[in-house]
Amino acid sequence: MAPFFFFFLLLSSSNAQLTTSFYSSSCPSVFSTIKPVVQSAINTEARMGASLLRLFFHDCFVNGCDGSVLLDDTANFTGEKTAAPNNNSIRGFNVIDNIKAAVEKACPGIVSCADILAITAMDSVNILGGPSWSVKLGRRDSTTASFSGANSNIPPPSSSLSNLISKFSAQGLSTKDMVALSGAHTIGQARCTSFRAHIYNDTDIDSSFARTRQANCPATAGTGDNNLAPLDLQTPTSFGNDYYQNLLVKKGLMHSDQELYNNGSTDSQVQGYVNSPNTFSSDFVTAMINMGDISPLTGSSGEVRTNCRKTN
Repeated sequence: MAPFFFFFLLLSSSNAQLTTSFYSSSCPSVFSTIKPVVQSAINTEARMGASLLRLFFHDCFVNGCDGSVLLDDTANFTGEKTAAPNNNSIRGFNVIDNIKAAVEKACPGIVSCADILAITAMDSVNILGGPSWSVKLGRRDSTTASFSGANSNIPPPSSSLSNLISKFSAQGLSTKDMVALSGAHTIGQARCTSFRAHIYNDTDIDSSFARTRQANCPATAGTGDNNLAPLDLQTPTSFGNDYYQNLLVKKGLMHSDQELYNNGSTDSQVQGYVNSPNTFSSDFVTAMINMGDISPLTGSSGEVRTNCRKTN
């Protein structure tokens, strides 16, 4: 039994090494150092909270939550920033730089960029009116990135329900996690390129809503591609369950949004979140913690970058 038990320990050790008290002695001020910088960034631009949350998602879905999304291109590898789901889309790197500088001043060489992303995501949700949670920490930073992984792992806005379920399942996340995490679209904005096909070609969309969105998103590709629209029509800078309420009346901005409520297997979960905001909040926290557990580098793996944009 001993060899099997040891094998089990090896399998479970990476997640087991993440703990909410990881920096309690080495950097006890980590949370109080990070939150004011996040608050300041959101005060400057309310949309930034959603952007910082999205950075964590796009990091975790490519080789795990390892800070790889933050790496700039080098002569040795092409990073993830110019991959299709990220190019001219993910943002907030300057805020992460500011947070890293503050943390390095408080606790030099201690806190990883991967953990900064995890804490920043929670702070962003909480500052915009959503829940807070005990963030599991202890991740280390990757020394490389995956352009191909970013292109293949992050579900595009054209995704069908089955594709969404498959992409999340590949990361060890359940369908329930997927629907809850999609609720992050209760905040933030999307570019015209992300929702153009939905507002012009799909039938599962409210016609007046489609016309409203078409006014700022021309049908011709290459025209107004970067024009923005709120993912949640009512409260794009306030975290709540309005996103799911919109789906019930066919006002999901992107094809992948409306797929969650389109006579499919997730309809009842969406309806449940409309009926109970507290259930959504609880499930979202669970799903965020689950996502944060995706393939972390721990122990002697990886490194703690002093600059989140490049390896040491």
